[in-house]
This record gives sequence, structure tokens and C-alpha cells, in this order.
Amino acid sequence: MAILEIKNLQAHFHTRKGIVKAVNGISYSLEPGQTLGIVGESGSGKSVSQLSYLRLLPSPPLRIPQGQVLYRGQDLLTLPEDKLRAIRGHKISMIFQEPMTSLNPYLTIGSQLIEPLMIHLGQSKKVAWKEACDALTRVGIGEADKAMKSYPHEFSGGMRQRVMIAMALTTRPEVLIADEPTTALDVTVQAQILELLKKLQKETGMAILLITHDLGVIAGMADKVVVMYAGRVFEEGPVETLFEKSAHPYTKALLKSTPRMDQLQEQIPVIGGTIPDLSQLSSGCPFYDRCSYKKDICQETFPLERKLSSSHHTFCHVEEL
Repeated sequence: MAILEIKNLQAHFHTRKGIVKAVNGISYSLEPGQTLGIVGESGSGKSVSQLSYLRLLPSPPLRIPQGQVLYRGQDLLTLPEDKLRAIRGHKISMIFQEPMTSLNPYLTIGSQLIEPLMIHLGQSKKVAWKEACDALTRVGIGEADKAMKSYPHEFSGGMRQRVMIAMALTTRPEVLIADEPTTALDVTVQAQILELLKKLQKETGMAILLITHDLGVIAGMADKVVVMYAGRVFEEGPVETLFEKSAHPYTKALLKSTPRMDQLQEQIPVIGGTIPDLSQLSSGCPFYDRCSYKKDICQETFPLERKLSSSHHTFCHVEEL
């Protein structure tokens, strides 16, 4: 049974220029202990889809006209704020995209780490402090007691990212949403962070929803992949299948634009054009103008789901690529 199931979720921003359909009817599920990777260009709706159902975006301008987000059978979209707050940050935790700005510069690391433990687990300050020190040690930060008394500006980007991971994991969540957890980190630190997430997942059995642009990270971390574009899911399947037998032109284009260490590439292919204006979407496929395989029908209607196997499906009118 899925621990988190998203059904036909829409998230729209009502602006003076019109309705921006940032998320336009997406569906996928996450199993316990599984790592689900979500990939796509900036503006595809990857982060907004998560932030919207966790109510971490201002409303207005955000509106969720339809959809369900089921956590263990409970629809998070209909829960009262107090009940959602008991789940958010406790059973569902999130590592935010920017470690440089996600920590409060006016508060010590310790005061920020013990807060969720005191709120969600009801621990005393003394017990929470010890638990937070243990969490920092687990994520590879030495002299934890000294680190707890430090301020964010005293830490490097990699160390701050470790603090964010520790904070997200102190309440022992069942679902961890990792939004670009290795952004702006050098490759050595990136590898350490990813290995740390794998280790902690193995120890706790949590499910990870990994949002990233980096297909190399997906190849090494994910069990299943969802490819998003212009607020929609374009393809979904096991990681090996998407890398070896991708069925959507957009997925193929993403893979081709990724540098390869095993091939001599004088020039890396790029995807021409940009993501369309999400406030001016037509009824057709939003990838139409950038697609090398387009047909007339692609401009007229968005394709229905096409199942390629029990675990692999795509949304594309073109059957032979």
C-alpha cells in the first residue's frame, strides 16, 4: 500500500496577468522504503507540487481547485490546519532547496534543531538537546555540542546542508521530501550527502521523494522516476526502464543533454526553446513547439495515458520514436 498518493493534483496561482497553472493534474504514488525521483527543467512544477499540499505557500495567490493527496489514507488537502501541522515536520519532513537561506540567521543551530522535537515529540529541552546532538553526529558533524551553539553563518554550505538533513530526520519521518538536496555543493560533498541519505534510509526505512535536475543523482538514488514538464507528468517508470527505454521525446531529450563520461562528446545536445507561459497554455501538448516528433494532433489535445507495461507509462501521441 502506498504511503503517499497524489491524485490529479492541481495548483494554480491567481495573478493580475491570469491564472498560472503551475501544477496541472499530476498523479503518482510513493511506497514505504522507496525512493521516487522527480525530474524536469526549472518551472516544471516539481517543488510547487510538494509545497502546495503541505500548505507552505501563501494562499492567495495559490489555489488548489482539485485533487487528493493521501497520506496513509488521509487527504492532506482537507485536514484542518492543526492536524496537518502534526503531520508536517513530523511524519512528512522536507529538506528545502537552499540551505543558505533555509536556516534562521538570528538563531543558533541548536535552538532550530530542538524546536521540532519539543513541538512534535513533546520532549523536554534537555532531552531534545541530546537527541539533536546525536542527529548532528549521525550526519557527520563533529563536536556536536559546540556546533549546537554556533550560528548558520559559521558553517559552510555542505555543513548547513547536513544540519538541514539532521533537522528533517530528528522526528523520524516516514516520508522525506528532499528538494535539490545537493544544490550548490561540490561533487565530493554531493556524494557524501547522497551516501548519507542512503544510509539513513536503510536504517529507518523511510520513503524518499527526491527532486532534482541531475539525472546522475537519479540513476544512483531512485527506484522509480517521474518526469515532469509544464506542470504535468510526461512519463513514469522504474529508473532502469527510463534510462534504457524512455518513451517520451522530452525524457529522451533530457537524457541526451546530460554529459556522459563514457562517451566522447564534442558538443552536448540542448533542448531548443523554453517552457511555455503557464498562464497561456493551450489544450494541446505543452512540449509541442520544442518536440522533434510532433504531429498535428499534438497541438490539438493533450495525450491520454499510454501504458507500456505494468510499471511504465507515458503521455504522448507518438508511439514510435
